[in-house]
Amino acid sequence: MYHTYPYKAQIPILIDGKYEIRTFTSKNDVDVIIELLIEEVHQKNKEGSNFNVAESVVKQLPFFTCPNVLLDKQSQKDISRYIYAKQFGIPPYKGSYGEQPQKWVEKSFLIKSTIEKKKSEAMNHGR
Repeated sequence: MYHTYPYKAQIPILIDGKYEIRTFTSKNDVDVIIELLIEEVHQKNKEGSNFNVAESVVKQLPFFTCPNVLLDKQSQKDISRYIYAKQFGIPPYKGSYGEQPQKWVEKSFLIKSTIEKKKSEAMNHGR
């Protein structure tokens, strides 16, 4: 649902006291709603809440778009490269640690921390 443009969806943000139904014709229309969601989270956090921006946005996506719209092909390749290298114990690029591209080293730490966080959340929900 919501993966072929154009489509109509009710946005998950109150505007003038109601949830509008909007027509989405491109990813730009989705980005506008995501920006509104981010602003809403920041506002709630200023009022004393402690919401995680990314988690809040991701949980709202199914209400107005297909989450696959946000998947970045390069990021998916990076995740696959990370998992493959880890699983088979090989470097993701030629050479030793010091010869790995700096950008890749940064990405790999981000991927690892995200995976570990998701594992921790899954274990906590399983209790």
